[in-house]
This record gives sequence, C-alpha cells and structure tokens, in this order.
Amino acid sequence: MSKFRLAIIGAGPAGIYAADLILKAERDFDVSIDLFDLLPAPYGLVRYGVAPDHPRIKGIIRALYEVLDRGDIRFFGNVKYGQDLDLEDLKKHYNAVIFATGAIKDAPLNIPGVELEGSYGAADFVNWYDSHPDFPFTWPLDAKEVAVIGNGNVALDVARMLVKGPDDLLGTDIPDHVYQGLKASPVTDVHVFGRRGPAQVKFSPLELREALHIKGVQSIVIEEEFQYDAGSEAAIAGSNQIKVMVKTLEQLRDNPQQPAERRLHLHFFSSPVEILGKDGKVAGLRVEKTKLDGTGNVSPTGETTEFGIQAIYRAVGYFGSAVDKIPFDSKYGVISNDEGRVINENGEVIAGVYCTGWIKRGPVGLIGHTKADAIETIGHVIQDRASWWQPERAGEDQILETLQARNVEYVDWAKWLKIDSKEKALGEAAGRERIKLFDREEILKITKE
Repeated sequence: MSKFRLAIIGAGPAGIYAADLILKAERDFDVSIDLFDLLPAPYGLVRYGVAPDHPRIKGIIRALYEVLDRGDIRFFGNVKYGQDLDLEDLKKHYNAVIFATGAIKDAPLNIPGVELEGSYGAADFVNWYDSHPDFPFTWPLDAKEVAVIGNGNVALDVARMLVKGPDDLLGTDIPDHVYQGLKASPVTDVHVFGRRGPAQVKFSPLELREALHIKGVQSIVIEEEFQYDAGSEAAIAGSNQIKVMVKTLEQLRDNPQQPAERRLHLHFFSSPVEILGKDGKVAGLRVEKTKLDGTGNVSPTGETTEFGIQAIYRAVGYFGSAVDKIPFDSKYGVISNDEGRVINENGEVIAGVYCTGWIKRGPVGLIGHTKADAIETIGHVIQDRASWWQPERAGEDQILETLQARNVEYVDWAKWLKIDSKEKALGEAAGRERIKLFDREEILKITKE
C-alpha cells in the first residue's frame, strides 16, 4: 500500500495528540502527517489560552514540543484554512483531514446592556494578555470596580490577572505592553458572580487556591451564601474535588483575610439579569438572587441587587467558529459530527473528514481530556480506510509547491525553532525564561534571519 497522507488543521493539543496517537496506533501501513495552523506558533490554547502565571499547566508545552521535534510530523504555521488552502486543495494532496481548530470566541450572554462600552468577552481579554498575534495590542484597563461573570477556571484566571500586582507577573513570559497595561490599571475591586452555590462551582482546586492567596489582595466571601441542599450534599460526598473546594471556601468564610488595597469578591447564588449603563458605558450590574431547589440546581427568587461597576467580563464559556465548507452546528458551536466523523445535514458521514477536540465536543474538560477524544476520532480514521480520498498530488513535496505558488509564508518546524530561540534570548536578557513575541510581521521576519 502506498503511503497514507493525513492533514490535521489545528496545531494545539488536540491536533498534536491526534497526530501522535495515530502514529503510535498503526504499524501496518505507512502514514505521513502534515499539521497546519493559522498562527506562526504551535500549541494553540496552551500558548494563547492559559494565564502566563500558570507554569505548571504550560509545562504541557514541553510534551507537545517533544512530539513535534521528533521529525515524523511536519508543522506548517501561518497557513489559514479557507484562505491559503481549502477543502478541495486538501483532497488533492491528502487521503483524509482531521479538523482540530478548537474554540477561541466567547459564548454569548444574552442579557440587556451586553453591548455597552466596557462590556468585554473574557476570551478577548485572555487573547490580549496572552499576546495572540491577531488581537489588539492595547486593552482599556480604566475601571476601578469590575465584574466577572462565570464560575469556571477562565473566570478565575481573568479575575486573578485583573487584581494581581503586575510586578508579580514579571517572572512570566508577558511582553512589556501587557505589563504596562496592567500596571496602569486603577482597579480596586473585582467581583466574581456565580449563578449557583459553593458546591456547584466549576473551578479546579488549584485555580481556587491560587486565586484566594494573591499577595496584596483580600479575598472575600459572604457567609449567608453558603447554602447546601440534598443535591449539594450528594455532590460533596461523591467528589473529592468538590469536597476540597467547598472546604477551601469555608476556611475563607471562617477565617476572613486582612484588609488590602485590592479585593477579590466571590458571590454565589447571583444570576446576572442586566448590565446597567450611563452615557453608553457600563455603570453597574443587576443580579437576581437564586435559591437551591433540592437537586443542586437553582431557581430565581425575584430579589435583585445592584453593584456599581465600570467594566464587566463575560466568562460563560468558549464557542467554536464555523469552518469553511464543513457542516457546522451553530447552536453548540461545533462541527456536525458523530464520534468525530463529520456528518452532513441528513446525518450522513462525509468521507475523509473528521474532527477532534473542542470543535468536536464543545469547550468542556481539561487539556488532558483531548487525548481520549483523539483516540475515538483516530479509531474511525483507521477503520474507514475504504472511504479515503484518492489524492491526485500526494507527494510530500507537492503541498510545498502549492503553498509556494500561492506565496504563502509558512513557518515550518525549523523556522519555529528560530522564533522559540529568539523568545528565550529576550527572556534571558531580562532574567526570565522567555518573553513572548506578539507581532506577526516581526515573528515572520525572524524566520528569515
């Protein structure tokens, strides 16, 4: 059998895990994998979606680096699917394609006032402080009192980055424009609002502990908001993680922290119902108190409270983006699929097209969950050999010819290593591990040196 050619669109953890697993899973046929990403850098959300002060999570990059550095998977950065290459191009060069494009947009929060100036998607803010090349280099940090809507890890990341002393971030990879922006922030209070109670939060214990012990920040909870019903008690008894988080929050309740110049407030049973405005700008947030219904879920009480704030960050989840010429479920923000096999509007499998990661199952679970997800998808890729495409130009050099003919300035692995070395050199000069580059033109210029 001739060499099987596989394209993977998206070089984050989902795409890299899929490539690695298919190479390890199959020994009875020859497979060649090309990994494409619209960014000049690999690693996806690990590089552009994890807060810079999380070195333990970013350690995943080391494992992903080792996979790509083996040399049996080709990396093509700065290649945009739907613009530089489309589905017809892939069919000419490959036997099949796996889409692992992830999710970087904010899920909508449909309440009045969401369009006001000062109302931001948390994902956009994350992309700013993580120096995503396709997002603005400036961010309006002019609010003293800020609200963050959500009770997941992204909400805590955003709150922590807003309230943390910027000098404590100087050991990370943030570039100077992010540091200067945070340093100029006049913020004094960050309020995090969750619709349910302490037993239903979606934080991880590590994220919660980090958020509650920030130097120079007083963390505050409200004693009356510690309520549990039968569903809550069952959740606590059935999960050590929930038990740890509830205990951590109760310790803060029972042992209030000393006052500080900056404060982090955690509010429970608080559902946002309206963002209040003045002169077209955010001026407050109205929340409705909720109550437990016996199952761990909540129902509205009709009682509302208003908070004076000047900015709000919506951290209610990520949402996938439609992929060119690929069926998309706009309700859930995922590629239409059945266990990773892409399907059309009639539920019929589309030969040769697969997906994995958040664009397959939605933005749920931690980074490690993408491995199990990839195993399911590649199982079908291998099983479906009879329906593979038969490419006209399957030679490994022929995709290079196509990219070059279209003047696509792609970044291969050797060029990425130049960028990587430059970031490390910038960091070494400042006594840091690295300083992240953020300007796409500057990044591409380095690849030519």
